Amino acid sequence: MKSRFVDKLIERVDQVGSNEVQNFLNRLAEESDFFKSIFDALQEGVIVATEAGLIHYINVGASRLFGIDSKSVKGEYVSDHIQGLEWENLKIGTNDAISRDLELFYPENKYLNFYIKPIAAGSDDTKPIFLMLIRDITESRKGEEEKIESERIGALTMLAAGVAHEIGNPLNSINIHLQLLERKLKKAVPDLYEAELRDLVETSTDEVKRLDHIVDQFLKAIRPSKPQLEPTDVNELLKESMRFLEPEIKDRGLNLTLELRSALPVLELDPDQIKQAFYNIVKNATQATAEGGMITIKTDLTDSHILVTFNDNGEGISAENLSTVFQPYFTTKKSGTGLGLLIIRRIIREHGGDIKIASEEGSGTSVCISLPRKQRNVRFLPLEDTNK
Repeated sequence: MKSRFVDKLIERVDQVGSNEVQNFLNRLAEESDFFKSIFDALQEGVIVATEAGLIHYINVGASRLFGIDSKSVKGEYVSDHIQGLEWENLKIGTNDAISRDLELFYPENKYLNFYIKPIAAGSDDTKPIFLMLIRDITESRKGEEEKIESERIGALTMLAAGVAHEIGNPLNSINIHLQLLERKLKKAVPDLYEAELRDLVETSTDEVKRLDHIVDQFLKAIRPSKPQLEPTDVNELLKESMRFLEPEIKDRGLNLTLELRSALPVLELDPDQIKQAFYNIVKNATQATAEGGMITIKTDLTDSHILVTFNDNGEGISAENLSTVFQPYFTTKKSGTGLGLLIIRRIIREHGGDIKIASEEGSGTSVCISLPRKQRNVRFLPLEDTNK
């Protein structure tokens, strides 16, 4: 990838004095270091690759985005170090620029935009090289997703009243009539009831309760109540939630470990709502973890947040499903409603916090909740007195 200027200089090197050559090489080295410093200072990633996809140059920004060593990857294929970017399938023309968005899962979940442009290599007989500019568009992408989610929730909210009336009321009526039927059958034909009819009545009752639960989950997901804040000890709230789940955890043959940081500050929370979030997360973990598996819950502290992390070594979540776990009605469970994680995120966000999920299929899942230690209200600074 020599420039035409360097080619001509080499051809005429015999005609140029040694001092001039040395001065030129020193200047070239200085300019090379100067431009390298500029590229390394950029937040955006910069990669220069050959037509075959071999890395010729990579800056610090790109190395950081992909968790790779810039020195060791030179001369290797782009596709080997950026999973999901299949260079040979991009079909980049020698005169065309292309733009692609890519979701990255390692070293952390991000959305990136690739702008790839062919540039002249410097001499007429050299194949073109390709400049890749990589921008982190995670925040803008999340903003779009939140807007879409808000629109979806808005549409669901319009249906809420109708669902509650059209499904909830008939379910209550069916449940009452099943109870009356059960009492009459027990009195009228006790032997037949115990022999044949009991299972039918109980199955029908269980199905009504399941449908009623789905309606209840639906309404909670789209119309969450405003948190009733009170001073709350997060560690004690976790212990209380786990005591409730302890029989199910033992029945499934799972091992639960609590690693709770002592002396956590008291937070202003709605205990019932946060307890529901903790309960749903651990419930998901128990259903995804095989007998003998581990569930570990940790609490920790930063300057601004309390962190609660739930780790399991269960079946994990595929990369394809990880990006859609918060979408309404998404579930991989046969009897799931697909509203559990949506409810959890709504609760945490109502408290000013955030929730992040990291997972690898076959290797377990980690769910981290961050709750702010105190409200951070915005205030205007006082105006300076210009008369002084």
